[in-house]
This record gives sequence, C-alpha cells and structure tokens, in this order.
Amino acid sequence: MRMLIAALALTGAACSTQTPPPATTPPPPEGGACDAAPAQGLIGRPASPELAREAQRLTGAGTWRWLRPGQIVTMEFRADRLNLHLDAQDRVERIACG
Repeated sequence: MRMLIAALALTGAACSTQTPPPATTPPPPEGGACDAAPAQGLIGRPASPELAREAQRLTGAGTWRWLRPGQIVTMEFRADRLNLHLDAQDRVERIACG
C-alpha cells in the first residue's frame, strides 16, 4: 500500500512540474504553395502519371491527388497540394489547390 501511495505521489509531482513545450511554427511544406492557374490547360486530358507530374510542375505544388466522382476525401486545407478532379471517364474535369 505504501508503494502505491509513493507511486501516486511521484506521478502527481511529475505532472505538476512539467512545462508545456515552446510554441513553434510548423515547418514549411516540402513543395511551394500551389497555384492552379497555370495548369488549367490540362483540363479534358486523360489521367496519367505524366499528366500529374506536368500539373505538379506547372503549379509548384508539393504533392497532388486524384479525386474521382463520389470518392471520400479528407477536407483539411493544404496550400501545397494539387487536387486533380476526374470525371467518370478518368479525364481531368477540374484542377484546384488545397
């Protein structure tokens, strides 16, 4: 019983003396901020790895993803991400950042 009381006392003391870590700014994304405007000429083309690389190069995006009709996706905003929206025939329907 004395061991349990001692362990609880140490646990409580450890919690009360800890300080929160200093606030830091998150590191910048690997790629730059995305600008979808230069890639709008790719709309209507079939999805392919080459098209994705070209869109990424044109937009400056650090990462990209295909978005198909009805697909469930995460909604967090990422300034460095390119979203390539596809239609039912796997052709690029819309290009946007986020």
